[in-house]
Amino acid sequence: MRSLGVVFEPAFPPERLREVALSVEDAGVPQLWLWEDCFRESGIAEAAAALAATTELTVAIGVLPMPLRNVALTAMELATLSRLFPGRIIGGVGHGVQSWMAQVGARHASPLTLMAEYLPTLRALLSGERVTIDGRYVHLDDVALDWPPTVAVPVFAAAEGPKTLDRAGALADGTVIPSGWSPSRLRAAASRVRTAAAERADDYPVVVYLPARFTDGSAASDEPAGRERAHGDVAMVAETVEAFFAAGATTVVLQPYPDEQDLIGFSQRSGEVARMLGVARSSSGSPSV
Repeated sequence: MRSLGVVFEPAFPPERLREVALSVEDAGVPQLWLWEDCFRESGIAEAAAALAATTELTVAIGVLPMPLRNVALTAMELATLSRLFPGRIIGGVGHGVQSWMAQVGARHASPLTLMAEYLPTLRALLSGERVTIDGRYVHLDDVALDWPPTVAVPVFAAAEGPKTLDRAGALADGTVIPSGWSPSRLRAAASRVRTAAAERADDYPVVVYLPARFTDGSAASDEPAGRERAHGDVAMVAETVEAFFAAGATTVVLQPYPDEQDLIGFSQRSGEVARMLGVARSSSGSPSV
């Protein structure tokens, strides 16, 4: 199932989150995406605020840095959000920016090993299982959540390099691709993660961030559709989004530039893109991944 999102990235002050979340929901965009950057904003705190401000919007965290967070804490937080707002939260984790992880004393020698231990453990805890693991990085002794989710919480993983794409496909419920990728590069990555996902290949979610700037058509004439960014009027942006869907994305997340002056207008135009592509949120508010 195809879907569209808008990201509120940590380049914008947190006090703007509520109005942006409301504008995304009002525009009919199905998903609001967030991520956690050191040392800007907490992805969990933002998700709680966005969920509380809205009624139907799906809020996705893409992503939280695994080295910074004990897996039990991440599970507790996602489970709490899910119990409060059933069916409206998508979790996501990633390696984290290694220089930032070093700054806080959380850098690990093998991010791939951490992912291999962390993702299955997080998904098991969120499924209500009792977990004991004595790994290289993840250590739990007979741990289970007292309040596991009543509705399944998808856990996505950020991936870029070949080995991480393989691991994300095999272990996560979906894969998040960073911005700056062309449709052709995305096509190869989507094929790779779906191969790793094995029996889940047909409907395995692939999310890609797409930097976007809405302008009139003439101002964007030198920004052809189908490249690493979307510039132009609503129709031109929709054309670029469609190219990423055709390349294997199930969700395209429109990413405003850090100097975007009209975040509310960005949400409104993103809603027009969603309607043009037939992916606007239904009146039922059912989340899509």
